[in-house]
Amino acid sequence: MATNRQMMVMAGDGIGPEVMTATLKVVDWLAKHRSISFDISEGLVGGAAYDKSGSPLTDETLADAMAADAVLFGAVGGPEYDDLPFELKPERALLGLRKEMDLFANLRPALVFPPLVSASSLKPEIVSGLNIVIVRELTGGIYFAEPRGRDTDANGMVRAFDTNMYTPPEIERIGRVAFDLARKRDGAVMSVEKANVMHSGVLWREVMTALHAAEGEGVSLSHMYADNCAMQLVRNPRQFDVIVTDNLFGDLLSDCAAMLTGSLGMLPSASLGAIDETTGKRHALYEPVHGSAPDIAGQGLANPLAQVLSLAMLLRYSFDQGDDAELLERAVEKALDGELRTGDIMADGCTQTGTDGMIGAVLDSLDALAR
Repeated sequence: MATNRQMMVMAGDGIGPEVMTATLKVVDWLAKHRSISFDISEGLVGGAAYDKSGSPLTDETLADAMAADAVLFGAVGGPEYDDLPFELKPERALLGLRKEMDLFANLRPALVFPPLVSASSLKPEIVSGLNIVIVRELTGGIYFAEPRGRDTDANGMVRAFDTNMYTPPEIERIGRVAFDLARKRDGAVMSVEKANVMHSGVLWREVMTALHAAEGEGVSLSHMYADNCAMQLVRNPRQFDVIVTDNLFGDLLSDCAAMLTGSLGMLPSASLGAIDETTGKRHALYEPVHGSAPDIAGQGLANPLAQVLSLAMLLRYSFDQGDDAELLERAVEKALDGELRTGDIMADGCTQTGTDGMIGAVLDSLDALAR
């Protein structure tokens, strides 16, 4: 068995440890049945790291993440950390990993599995067959650009400010990711910004248009304002194939798209860095979209499927194991065809289960598919 795949596991806070423990059972299954083995290291992150070390992300943990071939991440945050200084909040760990590992491309698929069509808040005829990907720029824009902060003016008025700034190289590299992804899908890219009111949006549209003219062979490019895109996602989401957008709009639109699928508990994501031309390696972090869900943490109720699907993305994008990734995705769909469902995706005629029951259904499906 190959054991040179270096995977770092960061379970984090809230339901993170629960869904990660469940997903590691799938990792064990892969080792036994598909001869896919990982050298696994573990690291504390977020609130769990703060509780032990006083920092949501230590230098040692960051170094370990940088050295790994891929990071499988759970979730961070919780109400017990709300009063911490901004720099020490658990969420700063995730932003720090993205920035230091230069994970500039965030891929968030929104796929409606046939058994979950009825779980969406939209009509079945609107979401049936939905399969889109939002490509979000992840290390620039309003979450990272300077100046940012708060101060008090001469009249004693408090002001808070953030800067949405992009350069052509930042836009070009995320555009290339979207074009490359679209070539493997239906070939259509929708670039989203607010060029009507934002200078950064004007630049975004100019750069994307020029990039398409120079490097967009085999791909169609359209443009849409972010507010219209949000409306279109709930009006006619199947018009989209690949949506590419900046950090802020990508954050908002991807959560909107997530709910088209029926639950945030079903959505994985991949955050990718650039490929090193010398080693062929790139930094990568994979995480479910659902967050730490503190209201159900520790109760064994969490849906582990987004974490499992994040593992599938890890196999596909970090280790070029598309067949094994597809096997996991098929196993998730087969499990959903059964009677067991976690509370977030419950439907008439199904039996409610928890984290262990849902992962058990996935493992049973893997066994059946591997026969």
